[in-house]
Amino acid sequence: MGSLADLHYPPARRDNSVVDDYNGVLVSDPYRWLENPYSEETKAFVEAQVALTDSILAECGERERLREQITKLFDYPRYEIPFKLGGKYFYFHNSGLQAQSVLYVQSDLDSEAAVLLDPNGLSEDGTVAVTTVSISGDGKYLAYGLSWSGSDWVTIKVMRMADKMPQPDSISWVKFSSISWTPDGKGFFYGRYPAPKGGGNVDPGTETDINLNHHLCYHFLGTDQSEDVLCWKDPENPTYMFDAFVTEDGKYITLAISKDYDTVNKLYYCNLSALSGGLDVLKARKDMLPFVKLVDNFEARYNVVANNDTEFIFLTNKESPMYKLVRVDLNKPEIWSDVLPEDQNIVLKSAYAVNGDQLLVCYISDVKYILQIRDLNTGQLLHNLPIDIGTVTGISGKRQDAEIFIGFSSFLTPGIIYQCNLSSEAPEMKVFREASVPGFNRDDFHAKQVFFSSKDGTKIPMFIVSRKDIILDGSHPTLLHGYGGFNLSLTPIFIECRIVLARNLGFIFCIANIRGGGEYGEEWHKSGSLSKKQNCFDDFIAASEFLISKGYTHSGSLCIEGGSNGALLIAACINQRPDLFGCAIVHAGFMDMLRFHKFTIGHAGTSDYGCSNKKDEFQWLFKYSPLHNVTRPWEKSSDSSSQYPSTMLLTADHDDRVVSLHAFKFLATMQYILCTSLENTPQKNPIIARIDRKDGHGIGRSTQKLIDEAVDCYGFAAKMMGVSWND
Repeated sequence: MGSLADLHYPPARRDNSVVDDYNGVLVSDPYRWLENPYSEETKAFVEAQVALTDSILAECGERERLREQITKLFDYPRYEIPFKLGGKYFYFHNSGLQAQSVLYVQSDLDSEAAVLLDPNGLSEDGTVAVTTVSISGDGKYLAYGLSWSGSDWVTIKVMRMADKMPQPDSISWVKFSSISWTPDGKGFFYGRYPAPKGGGNVDPGTETDINLNHHLCYHFLGTDQSEDVLCWKDPENPTYMFDAFVTEDGKYITLAISKDYDTVNKLYYCNLSALSGGLDVLKARKDMLPFVKLVDNFEARYNVVANNDTEFIFLTNKESPMYKLVRVDLNKPEIWSDVLPEDQNIVLKSAYAVNGDQLLVCYISDVKYILQIRDLNTGQLLHNLPIDIGTVTGISGKRQDAEIFIGFSSFLTPGIIYQCNLSSEAPEMKVFREASVPGFNRDDFHAKQVFFSSKDGTKIPMFIVSRKDIILDGSHPTLLHGYGGFNLSLTPIFIECRIVLARNLGFIFCIANIRGGGEYGEEWHKSGSLSKKQNCFDDFIAASEFLISKGYTHSGSLCIEGGSNGALLIAACINQRPDLFGCAIVHAGFMDMLRFHKFTIGHAGTSDYGCSNKKDEFQWLFKYSPLHNVTRPWEKSSDSSSQYPSTMLLTADHDDRVVSLHAFKFLATMQYILCTSLENTPQKNPIIARIDRKDGHGIGRSTQKLIDEAVDCYGFAAKMMGVSWND
């Protein structure tokens, strides 16, 4: 192990008077003061921790070579899939090391593309990002959302596309919202929250106020935001969130209502074409939209796929944990029928209406994508579209389009955009664009999938990527990644820094597709949530033991990494099995599972975790909450030198998804229990935090920040595990 001698951790005040009563269970919270990001004491804590981390990173000798190689590998042209609107094509492109990708427009695929929106001119350091774009149906206006410093808060701006003239429109305090235009091009729907306490004096993203009372609004072009129409709110249910979608035919707006991150929603609709006088009438009357309640419970998820006037097709998990497509006529809302029944062996992930009456459907089978063209009316299979083992990163195509674009990536494929003409008798997947990375040769590497047994015997899939012809002698540094939550699936994608780790440091890279994700449908998701959350940790620990038992690595050379919910996973696992790992990298996760719901959008996570306000749910949260389960491993082991792995916690000052207080409190707790409370502690491995400025939870992160973070994380891991460079 590469532990550093004579570490001097900055002292952090413990206030033992702060104690909470959870249904008779008293729980102390001595670092409650760290929940205030603006206090001078918190700022001093942060500065001291940053100084400590900088001093340790300065001794991580491989950082500069990592920086050089990762930067080189990032420097290649990258394209996102084009999309067509108003008779023109639009796409994002990054020449290589640009901070943010640039939006281009072209009249057809053979014409020269022109820059439409370049966010790189909006800030010197690349920390202003375009997080969403929406083009009016007539192709005249572009509405786009800007985020500063990685915050989830978005400000919507508008551009007239003919002359690229910025319009006066500016919509503030938008969060978790799409931008959906009405067909007349007069304006768009969006979702917002009330301004945080302090309003204009707040640096958006640094506050911790709970996000409540989401509003659906409509903005008329050329007017002030104060004149926007309030279309829907629900003050009796302040945690509800609203997402509006105008159908492709422009006749209807659908409203999906969510109460948290669970895979369920209510679904309302409004016939826009039947509004006498249009939305202007609402502006005068100050009434909300007259939505009709099609689904008014939280029993299942309903995503709009297409409609033929009053007849709608939805993707749903209603009595179908692997998902299916259903049809309903708004005039006969009691009659629902299957268009594409559930397949009990593979998960239906998405469906798109294309080429008139056809469907492009996307399945996942054992974490491998399957693409098919089916009949919109009957669900009948028309064509299989061949796709390699990897990830469909995007699909672009409208109901009236015979031409579709499909984005693809894998562990060893930087990026391919396929163009497919569905009007031909046998549609072909033709390569439209393919990324080429100088210095990368996919033939040097090998990727495979294995299955291992978890603690309860459940078979869990895992991908393993390495240089070819490795000898399984237990000697290889290994990076194991996991997530396991919120129905999200980890599928193979190309990540530049992982290639450098494998090529130059000999790392094996692994992804464990543990329970809690969406890899095998809703039952797989639910078997890793709420009272069954421990299954996630058991699965990940079993993955680690599998890699060691099969000779890939040994515990001292096993680095585990996860972000957000995956960071909770990593933190819980080092608490439960500190002996199993050599290093842990913990990106922006909930650490205080008793109070996470009290800050920003944390309450939406109760769908997977539960809430400490409820007695039964408190019991299971308290058992694994990282903050409350730090113990001294040498006191429970016959090995007096047993300790926690070298640990780096990552957070950022504008992370308003998982606020920094989680990392701060966990860091202070670990340093106290394991290090500063003892004179001669066996804990020699560092416990540190990387606290970034002008960054958030990861959305819109600049290229340079991506590189800097990878350099610090993996430079630290290499030093701690004694990994040396090989050319």
